[in-house]
Amino acid sequence: MSLLLAIDQSTSATKAVLFDVRGNVLDKASRSHRQIYPQPGWVEHDAEEIWRNVQTVIRELTKRNRSKLAKLSGVSIANQRETVVIFDHKTGRPLHHALVWQDRRGDAICARLNKQGHEKRVRARTGLKIDTYFSASKIRWLIENQPGLAAKLKRGDALIGTIDAYLTYRLTRGKVFACDATNASRTLLYDIGKLRWDAPLCKMFKVPLHALPEVRESAVQYGETDVAGILPHPVPIVGVMGDSQASLFAQRCYQPGTAKATFGTGTSVMLNVGNTFPASTQNSVTALAWVHRGKPTYAAEGLINFSAATIEWLKNQLGMLDNLAEVEKLATAIPDNGGVYLVPAFAGLSAPYWSPEARAAIIGMSAHTRKEHVVRAALESIAYQIREVLDMMRTEAGIKLKSLHADGGPTRNKFLMQFTADLTQTQIKAAEVTESSAWGAALNGWLALGVYKSLDELARLPQKQSLFQPRMKPAVATKLHQGWLAAVKRVL
Repeated sequence: MSLLLAIDQSTSATKAVLFDVRGNVLDKASRSHRQIYPQPGWVEHDAEEIWRNVQTVIRELTKRNRSKLAKLSGVSIANQRETVVIFDHKTGRPLHHALVWQDRRGDAICARLNKQGHEKRVRARTGLKIDTYFSASKIRWLIENQPGLAAKLKRGDALIGTIDAYLTYRLTRGKVFACDATNASRTLLYDIGKLRWDAPLCKMFKVPLHALPEVRESAVQYGETDVAGILPHPVPIVGVMGDSQASLFAQRCYQPGTAKATFGTGTSVMLNVGNTFPASTQNSVTALAWVHRGKPTYAAEGLINFSAATIEWLKNQLGMLDNLAEVEKLATAIPDNGGVYLVPAFAGLSAPYWSPEARAAIIGMSAHTRKEHVVRAALESIAYQIREVLDMMRTEAGIKLKSLHADGGPTRNKFLMQFTADLTQTQIKAAEVTESSAWGAALNGWLALGVYKSLDELARLPQKQSLFQPRMKPAVATKLHQGWLAAVKRVL
C-alpha cells in the first residue's frame, strides 16, 4: 500500500504525519518553534528554525519507519497561510524573520489605503479586506523599512514566499519556486476571480511582481525531494494547500452550504459557497477554497485571531497552567464562569468587528473570582467568537447551517465542543483524527498521483467523527452571549 508523508507547518509547530491511502495515521512527529515578539503587536518566526524542524521531524519518522518508507509515494504540505518570508535567491536562507499572520506592523499602511478609498477595489479582486492580517502590508513595511532587503528584491537576489513556497524551495534545493493558489490568495496581491497575481495591487503595496512565486493548483506536482538526503529516495512533492482550506477539503465540504471550523492558534470558520465568486459581503471575507482542474471553489470565511493561543497565553505569560492538559479539568471544576469574560483581543479583533485597535481584557472579576473562572472564560471565549462568526455568515450568505465540522487539537476538549454546540445551537461534528490539515494536503497528493480520481470518490471515504448536540436552552445561550457582547463593547 502506498504512503504519503504530510508536512503540517502551523503557527506553533511543525508536524510530519505518515498516512496510508485510507487516512490512517501510521506515525507522526512534532517540533515546536519559537514565537518571537520584538515589540507589542509584532510577531515573528525564525524561518531557518522552521526548516530545521522540518528535517528533524522527518528524520525522526524515517528512523522509526525505514522499511515502510520504501512504499513512500510523495510528500505533501499544509501550512500557516498569511505568514510571509523573504529569502535569498541562491541559498534559500531567510533574510529576515518571517512575519506572522498575527503581526500588526502593517496597521498604519492599511489605514492609509482604506482612507484613500482602495477597500472596494481590493475586495473586488481578492475577496479580502485591507487588513494587516494578510501579507501585503507587512511586505510593504519590510520594503519601506529595510533598504537592504528592498535592494535585493529589486535586483532579483531575494524572493518573497508564503511558507509553502519557502519550504518547496528548500525541499527542492532551489529548483522550484511555487506556491498553491490558496496560499497566494491570502496575500492581498492575488486576483481570485482571474486566478493570477494582480500587477496594480503589487504596485499599491510596492511588491516587485518578479519576486513572487509561480502559482499552481493544489493537486499537482511541485518537483521532487529527498528532504536534504533524509529520505531513502527522492519522491514528488504533491498536494500543497493552506492549512485552513486543507481542513475544509479533508472534512469533505465539497458542496455549497457545508462548513467547518478549525480550532488552532486562531480559528478559521469556512463555508463552501460554490464555484462563482460571490458578491462582496460586509464582514466575512471570500476565500479561494481550492482550484481543481482549472475550476475554482470559493468559501465565505470568518477569521478569529486568538483561540488556542489564548490558553497558551495563560500558561506561558501568566503562569496559570502547568500544562495544557489541565484546562478542561479547571474549567469544569466550577459550575459556570461566575460572570467573568475574557476578550482575547491581543492582536485586535477580526470578524465581525475588524478592530485592530481593540486590546484584550478580563471583564467581570470580583473578590470571589478564582483561577478556574479565568481559565474557563478563556476557553469559553473561543465559542463566543465562533458564534459571532457563524451568525455573521448565516446572515451574509443567506444559508442556515444545521451542523458544523470541527477539527484541530482543541476538539479533544469535550467541554469546549459541548459549549460551542450549546452556544451556537448547532450540531458539531468533531473529527476524531485531529490531523485534518495534513490529511487535506495528502488527499490532494493522492489526486495528483491518480490514486483517487475525483472529489466524488474522496467524498465516499469514511470519516470518524464525534457528535455534540445542543443541550442548552436557547434563552440561556442568548443570555450568555449578551454578557459576551457587553464585554466586547468595553474593549472596542
